[in-house]
Order: sequence, then structure tokens, then C-alpha cells
Amino acid sequence: QVQLVESGGGLVQAGGSLRLSCAASGRTFRDDVMGWFRQAPGKEREFVGAITWNGGRTQYADSVKGRFTISRDNTKNTVYLQMNSLKLEDTAVYYCAEDSMRATTIRTVTTAYNYWGQGTQVTVSS
Repeated sequence: QVQLVESGGGLVQAGGSLRLSCAASGRTFRDDVMGWFRQAPGKEREFVGAITWNGGRTQYADSVKGRFTISRDNTKNTVYLQMNSLKLEDTAVYYCAEDSMRATTIRTVTTAYNYWGQGTQVTVSS
């Protein structure tokens, strides 16, 4: 049974930082692309970024490029999302996701990811 558990969300002022963590269990995490998505109220779930199996490559949505950084520690089965210079429009529920079919190809659509966490709320205030 695959389980992804996000943590680290909360309330932060605009311009501040947060680091989200996603702990994985139940399968060979280290072989898979890991992604972060977010969903704001009334909006579709959208791609934030992803990282290949060994951390060799990352890809980000244009809206977060230069502000967010994804990393992973395969010894801890954990992937991270460092969020800096947060904006009001970053407010959303953030989800980590695992693409068990790919190790080096990053997909940006939700349908490519077959395991999901429960999400963690990030609220950015003015």
C-alpha cells in the first residue's frame, strides 16, 4: 500500500517562505518521478513542479520558477518543496504525487501520477 504524507503547510505572510515535505512509503520511491501540484478553491489542480528519480533534473511551472525549489532525499523517502517569496496567489492545497511509471520523464498532467497524498494547506496573507 503506497502512502504519501505531506506536511509543513500553514499560514505565512506574503514574501515569506515555507518548506513542504512529502514522506513516501510502501514502494520503491527512489525509482520514481515525484511531483507537486496545487489546487486553489474553484480552480483545477495544477502542476507546480517535479523531480526525476535521482534529483538530476527538475521542472517547474512558470508561475513558480525562480521562487520554488524541489529536492529529494531517497535515503529518507522524502521529497521537499521549498517555497520562497510567496505571493497571495500561491494560496492553495498542495499535493505531492508519485509517477510510478517513469523515472526520468517529467509529466505535468495529473493523470500521469498514480499515487497522491492527502494535501496540505498553504495560505499566504497580505
